[in-house]
Order: sequence, then structure tokens, then C-alpha cells
Amino acid sequence: MKKYLQIKKIFESHSCLEKAIPMAKYMRDQFSFYGIPTPLRRKLEAEFLKEEKKGKSIDWDFLDICFQDEHREFQYFVADYLKYMQQFLTFEDICKIKKYVKEKQWWDTIDSFDQIIGEIGLKDARVNDLMLKWSLDDDFWLRRIAIDHQLMRKEKTNTELLMQILVNNLGSTEFFINKAMGWALREYSKTNPSWVRNFIDVHRENMSKLSISEASKYI
Repeated sequence: MKKYLQIKKIFESHSCLEKAIPMAKYMRDQFSFYGIPTPLRRKLEAEFLKEEKKGKSIDWDFLDICFQDEHREFQYFVADYLKYMQQFLTFEDICKIKKYVKEKQWWDTIDSFDQIIGEIGLKDARVNDLMLKWSLDDDFWLRRIAIDHQLMRKEKTNTELLMQILVNNLGSTEFFINKAMGWALREYSKTNPSWVRNFIDVHRENMSKLSISEASKYI
């Protein structure tokens, strides 16, 4: 609780109502904001995170308290914390991260957690099977993480895994799924455009216009 109150005091001292209102509106008024822009938030967190890293372990109880705060900056802080402490995360920690994925769901936090889980996947192949499982989940936010967890891997992309996850989501009418599929293909097209062209050619009839448009941006 002491650490949570420490961060809360820092955030409160830099709150800005003029910025908080449009930030909340951008997120469809689903969350309250202090009104702290991302660059400033990360600057404010820096010294605290540096001290936390010295302990070489994740304080999950602390993160659980932070994530329950009504202000969206605290959910961002949890994601920032996990990214900063990435080297200490293991496959077994994904079940803890999943708790955050399932709460206060929206694209802004989801698209941070996919990167964190993706990094774990580079160290532990068990993540591959888990992402295949998530790619079929009823919760489309879990499916979005599965689709995009390999973003930025370039030559390290597991194309067989990517293809199966994408195929599992063909025919979706969910905007956030179709956007994610296009995003995944667009990013990989920077590394292997012929692979992406072939995927589109083979699956065009079952792909949404949004996915095709996003995927084709650089090819």
C-alpha cells in the first residue's frame, strides 16, 4: 500500500483537468484520467521503476492494487512496470497478466500486454500453444493479443503460428480483430512482403476489407 500511495501522490500532484477531459473522451469516457500525457508519466515513474528493478522480482500484490485504481494512468503504470521488469517475467506469470487483460478492457492496455506476452514467448515456446488457444477464445481481446503478440519480431516471426492464428480469426465481424489482423500482416510485410501477399491471395474471400487494406499498406 505504501508504494501505491507513493505513485498516487506523484500522479495527483501532476493532474491536469484540461487534459484529463479530452483523454477520457478519446477513450469513450470509459475511464477517469489524471490528465498526464505518456511522456510525462514515464518520466515521473522512472526513478521509482529504477529502484524496483534492484529487487529483481515482480511485486504482484502492489500491481494488483494499482490496477484497481479508477484512473487509467494506473493501468498504464502496471503495463510500464511489467515492460521495465520484462527480464524477470516467466511463462507462469502469464496467468497473472491475464487477470489484467480481463479487467477494464480496451485497446490501449491490450496493445501493451500483447508486447509483454510476446517477449515471454521469445524465451519460452509454451507461449505458442497458449496463443493458439487464445486465438479461439470467446473474449476477442484475448484473440487480439494472440494475433498481435509477434509484432516487431521481423525475421524471428513464427510464420506457421501467425498463419494458424490468423486463419482461426477469418470471417470475424469484430472491428478490433480485423484491425489487429491487418496490423499483424502489415508489420510482417516490412520483412516478408511475398508471404503477406500470398496470405492475402489465398484468404481474400474470408478477409474483411479493413484487414486487406491494413495488410496491403506497404506491398
